[in-house]
Amino acid sequence: MTTLATLWLPILLAAVAVFVVSSLVHMVLQIHAGDYKKLPNEDAVLAALRQHGVGAGQFMFPHCNSMKEFGSPEMQAKMKQGPLGTLVVRGPDGCNMGKALGQWFLFCIVVSVFVAYLTGLACAPGAAGLRVFRIAATVGLLGYGFSSVADSIWKGITWSTTARFLFDGLLYALATGAVFAMLWPAAA
Repeated sequence: MTTLATLWLPILLAAVAVFVVSSLVHMVLQIHAGDYKKLPNEDAVLAALRQHGVGAGQFMFPHCNSMKEFGSPEMQAKMKQGPLGTLVVRGPDGCNMGKALGQWFLFCIVVSVFVAYLTGLACAPGAAGLRVFRIAATVGLLGYGFSSVADSIWKGITWSTTARFLFDGLLYALATGAVFAMLWPAAA
């Protein structure tokens, strides 16, 4: 077993590596440029949302409060008529890129801590680099990639968008695995 305290440097540098890779994916490759579509007649939709006082929050439409209501003929008619959807409305600071990047880096640190913990349970100091890489990258993929799958299942995010996020997660996992393999402590 390898303790978390001995893995502070790979934890930090893996988070930095993922942050850099994610910046390249989003700013250079721009594979997520088509993930969201523009609403038809956007100005009118935005005006209607403002007029009705829609504030920050998560909304589902049509909405029902219970499974009993979900099964009612009125709700079934609304659902059949459509459209069906979810809507996320952000508050005034919703596009604060500095705050979002700070939260993303904190998330990268948290994932790296779990990568270190699980890899440290499986690998002693001096473990073979390929073994460390395989375990760290697998845990990294679980942390970075598979969280988006639930969005396609429950929120209607397209599977093609989720596939791109899984690809991102794979890149982040490979970077994480490489950092941990290169910086794994030697045997005492």
